[in-house]
Amino acid sequence: MHESIECAESGLYTRPAYRLTREDSDHPVLLVCEHASRFIPVALNDLGLDETASQEHIAWDIGALLLAERLSETLGATLLSANYSRLLIDLNRPLHVPDSIPAQSEIYQVPGNHDLDDATREYRQQCLFHPFHDRLRTLIDQRLAANRPVRVVGIHSFTPVFYGQPRALEAGVLFGEAKAYAQRIVDGLCRHSLRAAGNQPYKINPLTDMTVPVHGDGRGLDSVLIEVRNDQLRSPEAVRTWSAYLAPLL
Repeated sequence: MHESIECAESGLYTRPAYRLTREDSDHPVLLVCEHASRFIPVALNDLGLDETASQEHIAWDIGALLLAERLSETLGATLLSANYSRLLIDLNRPLHVPDSIPAQSEIYQVPGNHDLDDATREYRQQCLFHPFHDRLRTLIDQRLAANRPVRVVGIHSFTPVFYGQPRALEAGVLFGEAKAYAQRIVDGLCRHSLRAAGNQPYKINPLTDMTVPVHGDGRGLDSVLIEVRNDQLRSPEAVRTWSAYLAPLL
């Protein structure tokens, strides 16, 4: 299917779009890490970014995959994680929004995403976006068909400084319809004297977000997106600590 679209990037996306861990788990939580990887095929020259920028938060959620993997291990829960950078296509954005394939991310221009033709955009969608979301949809379908409970939990991280402004918040729990589930997690984190809040530092928007509105709220399932400030996830010990905080609350 991929090769039916002729474009400059044809044949570049040779690794799978996602990695699936503990597929056969019976745990009700289904972990999702859409911004797990900063991988960009070598031929794309980091989309024109310098080495520093290509390793920064704009390319991936630093520490998020490590936390998601630890939670998957601790809970014995299924984890679906992305294998490519969100700069190629953002798996937590609907295809129609401008930052689905961002030409600029925060303060950084992304030259390799400027003036992309429709064929290249569609090729990235077919190679990266649709396989990920089709797999997530199938995982949910299988669980619901077996009358099993499902909770969809996205694992993300955010920067300590945003446009020059420090962020005191250590964790946020983003939600749409699953207010009670989100509040339970926030309250549990606050009991550890952590600075946590609901729908901060971002809010779920059904028009510009994908995982929670589509795969969670859209199917009547409890669904949240966990955001941890990435300076809290810079060591294996820190990741284990945050997993210990979160696992009993999910």
